[in-house]
Amino acid sequence: MLVLGVESSCDETGVALYDSAAATSSSRRSGLLAHALHSQIAMHNDYGGVVPELASRDHIRRVLPLTRQVLAESGRTLADIDGIAYTQGPGLAGALLVGAGMARALAYALDIPAVGVHHLEGHMLSPLISDTPPGFPFVALLVSGGHTQLMLVSGIGRYTLLGETLDDAAGEAFDKTAQLLGLGYPGGPALSKLAATGDASRFSLPRPMLNSGDFDFSFSGLKTAVLTLVRKAGLGNAADIAAAFQTAAVDVLVNKSLAASLHCGATRLVVAGGVGANALLRERLTREAASRGIEVFYPRLEFCTDNGAMIAYAGAQRLAAQSNTAPDLGFAVKPRWELATLDAVQAPSGEKSDTPRAAP
Repeated sequence: MLVLGVESSCDETGVALYDSAAATSSSRRSGLLAHALHSQIAMHNDYGGVVPELASRDHIRRVLPLTRQVLAESGRTLADIDGIAYTQGPGLAGALLVGAGMARALAYALDIPAVGVHHLEGHMLSPLISDTPPGFPFVALLVSGGHTQLMLVSGIGRYTLLGETLDDAAGEAFDKTAQLLGLGYPGGPALSKLAATGDASRFSLPRPMLNSGDFDFSFSGLKTAVLTLVRKAGLGNAADIAAAFQTAAVDVLVNKSLAASLHCGATRLVVAGGVGANALLRERLTREAASRGIEVFYPRLEFCTDNGAMIAYAGAQRLAAQSNTAPDLGFAVKPRWELATLDAVQAPSGEKSDTPRAAP
């Protein structure tokens, strides 16, 4: 099945073409034929964050040219497409409507099915777009600007929430800390770069909920502690403050992720989302997980942020399981959408799907 994927949940327009038949071949197991992405970072930088109306208008400008680019790069035409997947939520309502409207209209015109995909399911399954994908079950750490969650993934659509942030997401804390240090927007990558030049041991910052006995997170207190430290120590110590913050946040993420994996008896851990590109987090998790017999899987760096490839892949799994393939012009977006409410899909043949212990 050849599936076109469209991502437009926030400030990045992504389009990709995924071929499930190619995914089973020995020469190109990932199945990804082509993908293209346009980021709106430069446009929103002057405002210090995403402006929803500007984001929606830019998606309108970009989605069709990116679709043509992907088709040209893959050597395919619209007539070759078997189905279309689009991000249905969560995200900005206006931005979601652009991708959903384009996908539904194109599917109707081509007389092929379309399916709405959960944005976080796309992220969580993105490490499966590789030559060596993880088998089920695994524990997933979803860590981005809007979400920090630990999920037990027993199969596609079989998700059990283990823990989540009670306030700020990890990526949000990175961005807000970067703003406090005068690093601009988006701040996560810039903060990590600055932290590499600092001394993480010079300042002591809290590790919120590190020993809470559950798998929930909290980063608001850490962000507030950074604000107090900046006022006290000054921006002349920005590199050391950045290093101290990054180490504190990574300590919590690593500790909680490994504790959840051990509790569930999972030997595979998946990390997805924008913060999953953080070099310190990857180094610490890989090393400490290995010492506990846990293998860690990451998406390609280009797929840590929002992208069309993850939507195309997740959509292909859901389209393959659909009994009704008639095109439909009706659609709705879901700016708020709980991941655990998704329907289960039978695991692809050949993938391991053990039954781990239940979460607390």
